[in-house]
Amino acid sequence: MSERVDLLVVGGGINGVGIARDAAGRGLRVLLCEKGDLAGATSSASSKLIHGGLRYLEHGAFRLVREGLAEREVLLRMAPHLVHPLRLILPHGQGARPRWVVRAGLYLYDRLGGACTLPGSRHLDLRRDPLGAPLRDTVRFGFAYSDCATDDARLTVLSARDAALRGAEILTRTELVGARREAGVWRAQLRNADGATREVAARILVNAAGPWAREVLALTGLTTRARLRLVKGSHIVVPKLYAGDHAYLLQNDDRRIVFVMPFEREYSLIGTTELPFAGDPAAAQITPEEALYLCRAVARWFTAPPRPDDVVWSYAGVRPLHEDRARNAAAVSRDYVFDVDIDGAGAGAPALSIFGGKLTTYRRLAEHVLARLAPYLPGAGPPWTAGSVLPGGDLPAGGVAALAAALSRRYPFLAAATAQRLAKSYGSHSCRILGDATSAAALGRGFGQGLSEAELHWLVEREWARTSDDVLWHRTKLGLSATPAEVRELTAYMQQRQPRPAAAK
Repeated sequence: MSERVDLLVVGGGINGVGIARDAAGRGLRVLLCEKGDLAGATSSASSKLIHGGLRYLEHGAFRLVREGLAEREVLLRMAPHLVHPLRLILPHGQGARPRWVVRAGLYLYDRLGGACTLPGSRHLDLRRDPLGAPLRDTVRFGFAYSDCATDDARLTVLSARDAALRGAEILTRTELVGARREAGVWRAQLRNADGATREVAARILVNAAGPWAREVLALTGLTTRARLRLVKGSHIVVPKLYAGDHAYLLQNDDRRIVFVMPFEREYSLIGTTELPFAGDPAAAQITPEEALYLCRAVARWFTAPPRPDDVVWSYAGVRPLHEDRARNAAAVSRDYVFDVDIDGAGAGAPALSIFGGKLTTYRRLAEHVLARLAPYLPGAGPPWTAGSVLPGGDLPAGGVAALAAALSRRYPFLAAATAQRLAKSYGSHSCRILGDATSAAALGRGFGQGLSEAELHWLVEREWARTSDDVLWHRTKLGLSATPAEVRELTAYMQQRQPRPAAAK
Protein backbone atom coordinates (compact mmCIF):
# COMPACT_ATOMS: atom_id res chain seq x y z
CA MET A 1 0.00 0.00 0.00
CA SER A 2 1.22 3.50 -0.85
CA GLU A 3 2.11 5.92 1.92
CA ARG A 4 -0.26 8.90 1.76
CA VAL A 5 0.85 12.52 2.12
CA ASP A 6 -0.71 15.90 1.42
CA LEU A 7 2.26 17.31 -0.50
CA LEU A 8 5.01 15.61 -2.45
CA VAL A 9 7.70 18.23 -3.11
CA VAL A 10 10.22 17.35 -5.81
CA GLY A 11 13.49 19.25 -5.41
CA GLY A 12 15.70 19.95 -2.40
CA GLY A 13 16.88 23.41 -3.36
CA ILE A 14 15.94 26.55 -1.46
CA ASN A 15 12.42 26.79 -2.94
CA GLY A 16 11.60 23.14 -2.33
CA VAL A 17 12.70 23.11 1.30
CA GLY A 18 10.99 26.46 1.90
CA ILE A 19 7.69 25.02 0.67
CA ALA A 20 8.15 21.85 2.71
CA ARG A 21 8.85 23.89 5.85
CA ASP A 22 5.88 26.20 5.38
CA ALA A 23 3.50 23.33 4.64
CA ALA A 24 4.71 21.19 7.56
CA GLY A 25 4.23 24.13 9.91
CA ARG A 26 0.59 24.33 8.80
CA GLY A 27 -0.02 20.76 9.92
CA LEU A 28 0.22 19.14 6.49
CA ARG A 29 1.85 15.78 5.78
CA VAL A 30 4.85 16.55 3.60
CA LEU A 31 7.44 14.44 1.83
CA LEU A 32 10.32 16.03 -0.07
CA CYS A 33 12.57 14.07 -2.41
CA GLU A 34 15.86 15.29 -3.82
CA LYS A 35 17.89 13.22 -6.29
CA GLY A 36 21.20 14.53 -4.95
CA ASP A 37 22.19 16.50 -1.87
CA LEU A 38 20.25 19.40 -0.44
CA ALA A 39 21.44 22.61 -2.13
CA GLY A 40 23.51 20.39 -4.38
CA ALA A 41 23.13 22.58 -7.47
CA THR A 42 21.78 26.12 -7.97
CA SER A 43 21.11 26.77 -4.28
CA SER A 44 24.77 26.41 -3.35
CA ALA A 45 26.02 28.32 -6.40
CA SER A 46 24.43 31.71 -5.86
CA SER A 47 26.09 35.05 -5.24
CA LYS A 48 25.43 34.62 -1.47
CA LEU A 49 23.47 37.88 -1.37
CA ILE A 50 20.15 38.62 0.31
CA HIS A 51 19.07 41.74 -1.54
CA GLY A 52 16.32 43.62 -3.27
CA GLY A 53 18.26 43.83 -6.52
CA LEU A 54 19.41 47.39 -7.07
CA ARG A 55 20.01 46.80 -10.78
CA TYR A 56 16.47 45.46 -11.26
CA LEU A 57 15.24 49.05 -10.89
CA GLU A 58 16.65 49.75 -14.36
CA HIS A 59 14.19 47.22 -15.77
CA GLY A 60 11.22 48.66 -13.88
CA ALA A 61 10.87 45.63 -11.58
CA PHE A 62 9.65 47.72 -8.65
CA ARG A 63 7.40 45.05 -7.16
CA LEU A 64 10.22 42.49 -7.23
CA VAL A 65 12.62 44.94 -5.58
CA ARG A 66 10.03 45.90 -2.95
CA GLU A 67 9.38 42.23 -2.12
CA GLY A 68 13.11 41.48 -1.96
CA LEU A 69 13.81 44.37 0.39
CA ALA A 70 10.94 43.38 2.67
CA GLU A 71 12.18 39.78 2.72
CA ARG A 72 15.67 40.98 3.54
CA GLU A 73 14.29 42.28 6.84
CA VAL A 74 12.38 39.05 7.51
CA LEU A 75 15.44 36.88 6.92
CA LEU A 76 17.61 39.07 9.15
CA ARG A 77 15.21 38.21 11.98
CA MET A 78 14.61 34.62 10.91
CA ALA A 79 18.24 33.54 10.54
CA PRO A 80 20.51 36.07 12.31
CA HIS A 81 23.36 33.53 12.44
CA LEU A 82 23.25 32.98 8.67
CA VAL A 83 22.16 36.37 7.31
CA HIS A 84 24.26 39.40 8.19
CA PRO A 85 24.33 43.05 7.05
CA LEU A 86 26.73 43.94 4.26
CA ARG A 87 27.79 47.43 3.30
CA LEU A 88 28.36 47.74 -0.46
CA ILE A 89 30.56 50.40 -2.05
CA LEU A 90 29.58 51.55 -5.53
CA PRO A 91 32.51 53.51 -7.02
CA HIS A 92 31.74 55.99 -9.77
CA GLY A 93 34.04 56.67 -12.67
CA GLN A 94 34.30 57.15 -16.41
CA GLY A 95 31.75 55.10 -18.32
CA ALA A 96 29.56 54.50 -15.27
CA ARG A 97 25.90 55.43 -15.15
CA PRO A 98 25.41 59.16 -14.50
CA ARG A 99 25.80 60.09 -10.85
CA TRP A 100 22.29 61.52 -10.64
CA VAL A 101 20.86 58.22 -11.95
CA VAL A 102 22.72 56.24 -9.29
CA ARG A 103 21.68 58.68 -6.57
CA ALA A 104 18.02 58.47 -7.66
CA GLY A 105 18.17 54.67 -7.76
CA LEU A 106 19.62 54.48 -4.26
CA TYR A 107 16.99 56.93 -2.98
CA LEU A 108 14.29 54.56 -4.27
CA TYR A 109 16.13 51.51 -2.95
CA ASP A 110 16.27 52.99 0.56
CA ARG A 111 12.51 53.53 0.58
CA LEU A 112 10.84 50.79 -1.45
CA GLY A 113 11.05 48.12 1.23
CA GLY A 114 9.32 50.06 3.97
CA ALA A 115 10.74 50.11 7.50
CA CYS A 116 14.41 49.12 7.44
CA THR A 117 16.93 48.32 10.17
CA LEU A 118 19.95 48.79 7.89
CA PRO A 119 21.79 52.08 7.29
CA GLY A 120 20.72 54.07 4.26
CA SER A 121 22.84 55.06 1.30
CA ARG A 122 25.30 57.95 1.29
CA HIS A 123 27.73 59.71 -1.03
CA LEU A 124 31.46 59.00 -0.61
CA ASP A 125 34.61 60.96 -1.34
CA LEU A 126 36.80 57.96 -2.12
CA ARG A 127 39.94 60.10 -2.33
CA ARG A 128 39.75 60.63 1.44
CA ASP A 129 37.57 57.80 2.72
CA PRO A 130 39.43 54.59 3.75
CA LEU A 131 36.83 52.67 1.74
CA GLY A 132 38.59 53.92 -1.38
CA ALA A 133 41.94 52.38 -0.35
CA PRO A 134 41.95 49.39 -2.76
CA LEU A 135 40.71 51.48 -5.69
CA ARG A 136 42.63 53.27 -8.42
CA ASP A 137 43.60 56.90 -7.83
CA THR A 138 41.33 57.98 -10.67
CA VAL A 139 38.26 56.86 -8.72
CA ARG A 140 37.16 59.97 -6.86
CA PHE A 141 33.56 59.50 -5.85
CA GLY A 142 31.16 56.72 -5.01
CA PHE A 143 28.21 55.62 -2.94
CA ALA A 144 27.60 53.25 -0.05
CA TYR A 145 24.40 51.32 0.54
CA SER A 146 23.21 48.26 2.48
CA ASP A 147 22.18 44.72 1.68
CA CYS A 148 22.93 41.34 3.29
CA ALA A 149 25.08 38.28 2.71
CA THR A 150 24.39 34.67 3.62
CA ASP A 151 25.58 31.10 3.32
CA ASP A 152 23.10 29.88 0.71
CA ALA A 153 23.70 26.16 1.22
CA ARG A 154 23.33 26.36 5.01
CA LEU A 155 20.18 28.45 4.64
CA THR A 156 18.79 25.62 2.52
CA VAL A 157 19.88 22.86 4.90
CA LEU A 158 18.55 24.61 8.00
CA SER A 159 15.22 25.28 6.28
CA ALA A 160 15.04 21.54 5.57
CA ARG A 161 15.98 20.77 9.17
CA ASP A 162 13.18 22.99 10.43
CA ALA A 163 10.77 21.27 8.03
CA ALA A 164 11.81 17.92 9.48
CA LEU A 165 11.43 19.20 13.04
CA ARG A 166 7.85 20.11 12.11
CA GLY A 167 7.08 16.66 10.73
CA ALA A 168 8.16 16.71 7.08
CA GLU A 169 10.06 13.71 5.72
CA ILE A 170 13.17 14.78 3.81
CA LEU A 171 14.61 12.16 1.44
CA THR A 172 17.95 12.99 -0.15
CA ARG A 173 19.59 10.82 -2.82
CA THR A 174 16.03 9.86 -3.77
CA GLU A 175 14.82 10.40 -7.30
CA LEU A 176 11.33 10.71 -8.71
CA VAL A 177 11.19 8.09 -11.48
CA GLY A 178 7.53 8.43 -12.44
CA ALA A 179 4.14 9.72 -11.32
CA ARG A 180 0.56 9.39 -12.55
CA ARG A 181 -2.86 10.56 -11.49
CA GLU A 182 -5.08 7.82 -10.14
CA ALA A 183 -8.29 7.98 -8.08
CA GLY A 184 -7.77 11.60 -7.06
CA VAL A 185 -4.12 11.33 -5.98
CA TRP A 186 -0.67 11.26 -7.49
CA ARG A 187 0.92 7.81 -7.44
CA ALA A 188 4.62 8.58 -7.42
CA GLN A 189 7.51 6.14 -7.65
CA LEU A 190 10.70 7.07 -5.84
CA ARG A 191 14.11 5.38 -6.04
CA ASN A 192 16.99 5.91 -3.66
CA ALA A 193 20.73 5.63 -4.29
CA ASP A 194 20.72 1.93 -3.37
CA GLY A 195 18.09 1.20 -6.02
CA ALA A 196 15.29 0.56 -3.53
CA THR A 197 11.89 1.86 -4.68
CA ARG A 198 8.95 3.28 -2.81
CA GLU A 199 5.49 4.43 -3.85
CA VAL A 200 3.82 7.50 -2.40
CA ALA A 201 0.24 8.67 -2.82
CA ALA A 202 0.10 12.47 -2.70
CA ARG A 203 -2.87 14.79 -2.85
CA ILE A 204 -0.71 17.45 -4.53
CA LEU A 205 2.59 17.34 -6.39
CA VAL A 206 4.88 20.37 -6.25
CA ASN A 207 7.57 20.60 -8.92
CA ALA A 208 10.39 22.66 -7.36
CA ALA A 209 13.16 21.04 -9.38
CA GLY A 210 14.67 24.32 -10.61
CA PRO A 211 16.71 23.71 -13.78
CA TRP A 212 15.20 20.23 -13.95
CA ALA A 213 11.57 21.38 -13.84
CA ARG A 214 11.00 20.33 -17.44
CA GLU A 215 12.31 16.83 -16.74
CA VAL A 216 9.87 16.48 -13.82
CA LEU A 217 7.02 17.58 -16.09
CA ALA A 218 8.02 14.85 -18.54
CA LEU A 219 8.03 12.22 -15.78
CA THR A 220 4.51 13.22 -14.75
CA GLY A 221 3.13 13.46 -18.28
CA LEU A 222 2.32 17.16 -17.88
CA THR A 223 2.75 20.02 -20.32
CA THR A 224 2.94 23.76 -19.77
CA ARG A 225 3.07 26.99 -21.72
CA ALA A 226 5.59 28.44 -19.29
CA ARG A 227 9.21 28.26 -20.41
CA LEU A 228 12.56 28.29 -18.67
CA ARG A 229 15.63 30.19 -19.74
CA LEU A 230 18.70 28.56 -18.25
CA VAL A 231 21.45 31.05 -17.40
CA LYS A 232 24.86 30.06 -16.07
CA GLY A 233 26.43 32.22 -13.41
CA SER A 234 30.07 31.63 -12.47
CA HIS A 235 32.10 32.89 -9.52
CA ILE A 236 35.73 32.83 -8.46
CA VAL A 237 37.36 32.91 -5.02
CA VAL A 238 40.79 34.51 -4.57
CA PRO A 239 42.97 35.40 -1.56
CA LYS A 240 41.58 38.41 0.28
CA LEU A 241 41.94 41.58 -1.82
CA TYR A 242 41.42 44.17 0.93
CA ALA A 243 40.82 44.62 4.65
CA GLY A 244 37.31 45.17 5.97
CA ASP A 245 33.95 43.46 5.90
CA HIS A 246 32.42 45.59 3.13
CA ALA A 247 31.87 44.68 -0.54
CA TYR A 248 32.32 46.50 -3.86
CA LEU A 249 29.83 46.67 -6.71
CA LEU A 250 31.71 47.44 -9.92
CA GLN A 251 30.33 48.43 -13.30
CA ASN A 252 32.16 46.70 -16.14
CA ASP A 253 32.74 48.24 -19.57
CA ASP A 254 29.86 46.11 -20.97
CA ARG A 255 27.58 47.80 -18.37
CA ARG A 256 27.19 44.57 -16.43
CA ILE A 257 27.79 44.59 -12.69
CA VAL A 258 30.49 42.55 -10.95
CA PHE A 259 30.81 42.39 -7.18
CA VAL A 260 33.71 41.67 -4.83
CA MET A 261 32.82 40.63 -1.28
CA PRO A 262 34.49 39.13 1.81
CA PHE A 263 34.31 35.34 1.90
CA GLU A 264 35.25 32.90 4.66
CA ARG A 265 37.63 35.23 6.52
CA GLU A 266 40.69 34.89 4.27
CA TYR A 267 39.20 35.21 0.79
CA SER A 268 37.29 37.42 -1.62
CA LEU A 269 34.38 36.18 -3.72
CA ILE A 270 33.97 37.69 -7.20
CA GLY A 271 30.95 37.26 -9.45
CA THR A 272 29.07 36.83 -11.55
CA THR A 273 28.85 36.04 -15.22
CA GLU A 274 25.53 35.48 -16.97
CA LEU A 275 25.61 33.26 -20.03
CA PRO A 276 22.91 31.24 -21.82
CA PHE A 277 23.18 27.56 -20.93
CA ALA A 278 22.15 24.34 -22.61
CA GLY A 279 22.79 20.80 -21.47
CA ASP A 280 22.84 19.09 -18.08
CA PRO A 281 22.81 21.73 -15.30
CA ALA A 282 24.77 19.33 -13.08
CA ALA A 283 27.69 19.60 -15.50
CA ALA A 284 27.93 23.42 -15.45
CA GLN A 285 31.50 24.66 -14.98
CA ILE A 286 33.28 27.96 -15.19
CA THR A 287 35.37 28.49 -18.31
CA PRO A 288 38.81 30.13 -18.46
CA GLU A 289 37.20 32.99 -20.39
CA GLU A 290 34.75 33.65 -17.56
CA ALA A 291 37.50 33.69 -14.94
CA LEU A 292 39.46 36.15 -17.08
CA TYR A 293 36.35 38.30 -17.56
CA LEU A 294 35.83 38.58 -13.80
CA CYS A 295 39.50 39.42 -13.16
CA ARG A 296 39.48 42.09 -15.86
CA ALA A 297 36.27 43.61 -14.48
CA VAL A 298 37.97 44.05 -11.09
CA ALA A 299 41.11 45.40 -12.77
CA ARG A 300 39.14 48.37 -14.13
CA TRP A 301 38.75 49.62 -10.54
CA PHE A 302 41.32 47.97 -8.22
CA THR A 303 44.99 48.91 -8.01
CA ALA A 304 46.00 45.29 -7.25
CA PRO A 305 43.46 43.11 -9.08
CA PRO A 306 43.52 39.32 -9.10
CA ARG A 307 44.77 37.21 -11.98
CA PRO A 308 43.29 33.89 -13.12
CA ASP A 309 46.30 32.16 -11.52
CA ASP A 310 45.18 33.52 -8.13
CA VAL A 311 41.87 31.63 -8.18
CA VAL A 312 41.73 29.11 -5.33
CA TRP A 313 38.18 27.92 -6.00
CA SER A 314 35.45 28.54 -8.53
CA TYR A 315 31.89 27.41 -9.00
CA ALA A 316 29.14 27.71 -11.55
CA GLY A 317 25.39 27.27 -11.20
CA VAL A 318 22.47 27.32 -13.57
CA ARG A 319 19.65 29.71 -12.75
CA PRO A 320 16.22 28.54 -13.92
CA LEU A 321 14.71 31.89 -14.93
CA HIS A 322 11.22 32.33 -16.26
CA GLU A 323 11.47 33.08 -19.98
CA ASP A 324 10.25 36.63 -20.58
CA ARG A 325 11.97 36.99 -23.97
CA ALA A 326 14.44 39.61 -22.76
CA ARG A 327 17.26 40.15 -25.23
CA ASN A 328 20.07 39.27 -22.88
CA ALA A 329 20.46 37.06 -19.84
CA ALA A 330 21.15 39.95 -17.46
CA ALA A 331 17.76 41.48 -18.24
CA VAL A 332 15.68 38.33 -17.69
CA SER A 333 13.33 38.81 -14.74
CA ARG A 334 14.19 37.14 -11.41
CA ASP A 335 10.48 36.98 -10.61
CA TYR A 336 8.71 33.65 -10.31
CA VAL A 337 5.70 32.16 -12.05
CA PHE A 338 3.51 29.22 -11.02
CA ASP A 339 1.83 26.83 -13.39
CA VAL A 340 -1.03 24.85 -11.80
CA ASP A 341 -2.34 21.82 -13.66
CA ILE A 342 -5.77 20.52 -12.69
CA ASP A 343 -6.98 17.19 -14.03
CA GLY A 344 -9.65 18.03 -16.60
CA ALA A 345 -11.38 14.72 -15.91
CA GLY A 346 -12.24 15.94 -12.44
CA ALA A 347 -10.04 13.46 -10.63
CA GLY A 348 -8.35 16.22 -8.61
CA ALA A 349 -4.66 15.78 -7.80
CA PRO A 350 -3.34 19.22 -8.81
CA ALA A 351 0.30 19.77 -9.70
CA LEU A 352 2.11 23.07 -9.24
CA SER A 353 5.35 23.84 -11.08
CA ILE A 354 7.65 26.76 -10.23
CA PHE A 355 9.52 28.74 -12.87
CA GLY A 356 12.03 31.38 -11.80
CA GLY A 357 12.61 32.87 -8.37
CA LYS A 358 15.68 33.88 -6.39
CA LEU A 359 17.29 33.10 -3.05
CA THR A 360 16.08 36.24 -1.25
CA THR A 361 12.38 35.61 -1.83
CA TYR A 362 12.25 31.87 -1.15
CA ARG A 363 10.15 32.22 2.01
CA ARG A 364 7.65 34.51 0.31
CA LEU A 365 7.50 32.19 -2.71
CA ALA A 366 6.59 29.32 -0.36
CA GLU A 367 3.79 31.41 1.14
CA HIS A 368 2.48 32.15 -2.33
CA VAL A 369 2.57 28.45 -3.23
CA LEU A 370 0.50 27.54 -0.17
CA ALA A 371 -1.93 30.38 -0.92
CA ARG A 372 -2.33 29.14 -4.49
CA LEU A 373 -2.96 25.58 -3.26
CA ALA A 374 -5.28 26.62 -0.40
CA PRO A 375 -8.50 25.57 -2.25
CA TYR A 376 -7.15 22.01 -2.37
CA LEU A 377 -5.92 21.93 1.23
CA PRO A 378 -8.93 22.55 3.50
CA GLY A 379 -7.93 22.57 7.12
CA ALA A 380 -4.37 23.78 6.53
CA GLY A 381 -3.13 26.32 9.05
CA PRO A 382 -2.50 30.02 8.32
CA PRO A 383 0.75 31.62 7.16
CA TRP A 384 3.32 31.56 9.96
CA THR A 385 6.90 31.82 8.68
CA ALA A 386 7.22 35.63 8.70
CA GLY A 387 7.64 35.60 12.47
CA SER A 388 9.62 32.37 12.71
CA VAL A 389 13.26 31.63 13.52
CA LEU A 390 15.36 28.91 11.90
CA PRO A 391 17.11 26.35 14.12
CA GLY A 392 19.92 28.01 16.07
CA GLY A 393 18.63 31.50 15.33
CA ASP A 394 17.77 32.31 18.96
CA LEU A 395 21.03 34.20 19.53
CA PRO A 396 22.02 36.10 22.66
CA ALA A 397 22.19 39.88 22.69
CA GLY A 398 25.20 40.80 20.60
CA GLY A 399 24.47 38.15 17.98
CA VAL A 400 27.08 35.87 16.45
CA ALA A 401 30.03 37.76 17.96
CA ALA A 402 28.63 37.40 21.47
CA LEU A 403 27.88 33.72 20.92
CA ALA A 404 31.39 33.05 19.57
CA ALA A 405 32.87 34.76 22.63
CA ALA A 406 30.64 32.68 24.92
CA LEU A 407 31.75 29.48 23.16
CA SER A 408 35.40 30.45 23.62
CA ARG A 409 34.81 30.96 27.35
CA ARG A 410 32.85 27.74 27.83
CA TYR A 411 35.13 25.65 25.59
CA PRO A 412 38.60 27.25 25.95
CA PHE A 413 40.22 24.44 23.94
CA LEU A 414 38.47 25.67 20.77
CA ALA A 415 40.47 27.82 18.37
CA ALA A 416 38.93 31.28 18.00
CA ALA A 417 38.31 30.68 14.29
CA THR A 418 36.47 27.43 15.07
CA ALA A 419 34.29 29.11 17.71
CA GLN A 420 33.41 31.82 15.19
CA ARG A 421 32.63 29.27 12.46
CA LEU A 422 30.41 27.18 14.73
CA ALA A 423 28.52 30.26 15.92
CA LYS A 424 27.87 31.40 12.33
CA SER A 425 26.95 27.95 11.05
CA TYR A 426 24.87 26.50 13.87
CA GLY A 427 23.95 29.46 16.04
CA SER A 428 22.73 28.46 19.47
CA HIS A 429 22.79 24.78 18.45
CA SER A 430 26.60 24.91 18.60
CA CYS A 431 26.31 23.97 22.27
CA ARG A 432 24.32 20.87 21.35
CA ILE A 433 27.21 19.74 19.17
CA LEU A 434 29.89 20.46 21.77
CA GLY A 435 27.86 19.22 24.73
CA ASP A 436 29.78 18.87 27.97
CA ALA A 437 33.17 18.47 26.31
CA THR A 438 36.08 19.71 28.40
CA SER A 439 38.79 18.99 25.83
CA ALA A 440 39.27 18.55 22.11
CA ALA A 441 39.71 14.81 22.71
CA ALA A 442 36.18 14.67 24.17
CA LEU A 443 34.82 15.69 20.74
CA GLY A 444 36.28 12.55 19.18
CA ARG A 445 38.56 12.21 16.23
CA GLY A 446 39.82 15.41 14.62
CA PHE A 447 39.85 15.88 10.86
CA GLY A 448 41.73 19.16 10.65
CA GLN A 449 40.54 22.76 10.28
CA GLY A 450 38.60 22.48 13.56
CA LEU A 451 36.29 19.74 12.22
CA SER A 452 35.59 17.17 14.93
CA GLU A 453 33.88 13.80 14.96
CA ALA A 454 31.13 15.32 17.13
CA GLU A 455 30.37 17.89 14.43
CA LEU A 456 30.42 15.17 11.77
CA HIS A 457 27.89 13.13 13.75
CA TRP A 458 25.63 16.18 13.84
CA LEU A 459 25.97 16.76 10.09
CA VAL A 460 25.22 13.14 9.25
CA GLU A 461 22.43 12.50 11.72
CA ARG A 462 20.65 15.86 11.59
CA GLU A 463 21.71 17.52 8.33
CA TRP A 464 21.71 14.68 5.77
CA ALA A 465 25.45 14.80 4.99
CA ARG A 466 26.57 11.61 3.24
CA THR A 467 29.87 12.41 1.51
CA SER A 468 32.99 14.44 2.19
CA ASP A 469 31.83 16.97 -0.43
CA ASP A 470 28.54 17.39 1.47
CA VAL A 471 30.59 18.27 4.54
CA LEU A 472 33.39 20.33 3.01
CA TRP A 473 31.38 22.40 0.51
CA HIS A 474 27.63 22.33 1.28
CA ARG A 475 27.57 22.23 5.13
CA THR A 476 30.86 24.09 5.65
CA LYS A 477 33.40 25.72 3.36
CA LEU A 478 36.33 23.92 4.94
CA GLY A 479 37.22 22.56 1.52
CA LEU A 480 38.94 25.89 0.92
CA SER A 481 41.55 25.19 3.59
CA ALA A 482 41.56 21.39 3.97
CA THR A 483 44.78 19.67 2.88
CA PRO A 484 44.69 16.76 0.43
CA ALA A 485 45.53 14.40 3.29
CA GLU A 486 42.65 15.74 5.39
CA VAL A 487 40.25 15.35 2.47
CA ARG A 488 41.36 11.74 1.96
CA GLU A 489 40.94 10.96 5.66
CA LEU A 490 37.47 12.48 5.78
CA THR A 491 36.43 10.73 2.56
CA ALA A 492 37.49 7.36 3.95
CA TYR A 493 35.66 8.02 7.20
CA MET A 494 32.43 8.99 5.44
CA GLN A 495 32.61 5.94 3.17
CA GLN A 496 33.05 3.59 6.11
CA ARG A 497 30.40 5.13 8.28
CA GLN A 498 26.89 3.69 8.01
CA PRO A 499 24.74 6.80 8.59
CA ARG A 500 21.36 6.74 10.18
CA PRO A 501 18.63 8.88 8.56
CA ALA A 502 18.69 12.51 9.61
CA ALA A 503 16.69 12.85 12.81
CA ALA A 504 14.14 15.52 13.59
CA LYS A 505 15.54 16.61 16.94
